Amino acid sequence: MAKTVNVPEPHGSEKTQRENAEQGFVAPAALTKNLQSVLVDFIALSLTAKQAHWNIVGPNFRDLHLNLDEVVSIARAGSDTMAERMRALHASPDGRPAVVAEQTRLPQFPEGEITTHDAIDHMVKTVETTVATMRNCHDEVDSTDPTTADLFHEYMAQLEQQAWFISAETRTPQ
Repeated sequence: MAKTVNVPEPHGSEKTQRENAEQGFVAPAALTKNLQSVLVDFIALSLTAKQAHWNIVGPNFRDLHLNLDEVVSIARAGSDTMAERMRALHASPDGRPAVVAEQTRLPQFPEGEITTHDAIDHMVKTVETTVATMRNCHDEVDSTDPTTADLFHEYMAQLEQQAWFISAETRTPQ
């Protein structure tokens, strides 16, 4: 039986109190919502990549095992960057487990051991979904805050490279 989890409202949209020199740009609701969406996908990506890292078995285990740690590092750095960007813009990031579980767009990773081949397929889809979240809200973010859009560019490039690295394991020349 699934456990019911109450996710508190408003999921990271609470503004911080401005004091002293903090008189700069304040994230509008749409920017906060978009940053929150990217944040939860980054957190979920780091957890999913670690789950895969721990449970893969089969050919090219070692290479994939190490590559998954690279994905984890990028996802953790990305989540920290997005959360700190939210704070700089007077928004409150919400990375609590129940919020991440409810809001992420990432596919559920299988339980238990998984072959390297199946993990590759799943992780490429997971990484690409994380990138898609950033791409889907990019134009709206860019029109409001080009600085945040620049951060998206950096992480999209890194994650697309990881998707290429991981997918190359099972590709055949054309």
